[in-house]
Amino acid sequence: MSAAGTVAAAPVRVLLVDDHPLVRDGVRLRLEAMADIRVAGDVGSLSEALALAAQVRPDIVVTDIRMPDGSGLQLAAEFRERFPAIRVLVLSMHRDPEYIRRAAALGVWGYVLKDEPAQHLVDALESVHRGESYFGPAVLQMLRDAPPPERPPRELTPREADVLTLLAQGFSNKEIAQRLGASVRTVETHRLHLRRKLQIDGQAALVKYAVDHADVDLPMHRSDARLSEP
Repeated sequence: MSAAGTVAAAPVRVLLVDDHPLVRDGVRLRLEAMADIRVAGDVGSLSEALALAAQVRPDIVVTDIRMPDGSGLQLAAEFRERFPAIRVLVLSMHRDPEYIRRAAALGVWGYVLKDEPAQHLVDALESVHRGESYFGPAVLQMLRDAPPPERPPRELTPREADVLTLLAQGFSNKEIAQRLGASVRTVETHRLHLRRKLQIDGQAALVKYAVDHADVDLPMHRSDARLSEP
């Protein structure tokens, strides 16, 4: 209970999944130094992650891509099916844009590279817990530099195109509303229409599409490249 008599927010409960014990230990030490983050467990395989998640019900799972019994992408698909309330965040050395695109298509809430500063992981966890996706600056730049995948063109309204452009630049719903002189509710409606029109399933996949296809100059040094979930 705080001095003002309000109940303090519960810490973010995190499950770590990585097949390297030293990596798990290092990440655990970094996260446990944060008062608002609690590591609920750490495991080294998909099967262990699924079993432990059913017991501890974490808020967020932080997973690597490569595991001895599968991949983090497979894990994201499993969690989407079995534990839809648990959000998945990828922490990996894989820099291939195709991995990032596949992860986004599977509904992961963010992607952070292991060679980025540790604070980026903390920022990602806080963003994801707030309901915002987080793709680090280096990840967004890699997607920007990679050739976009082929996709049949679909006609967008001018305002939908504006929203897509601002999404690609990493702005939240509130920031987009301010720039367009619209309400947050209107921006959320445009985003819903974009997802339906483009046949995109999920917020993270819309982020990926915006970065791949919007005709914009993406910010290269923005540390909070994150997008709000409508």
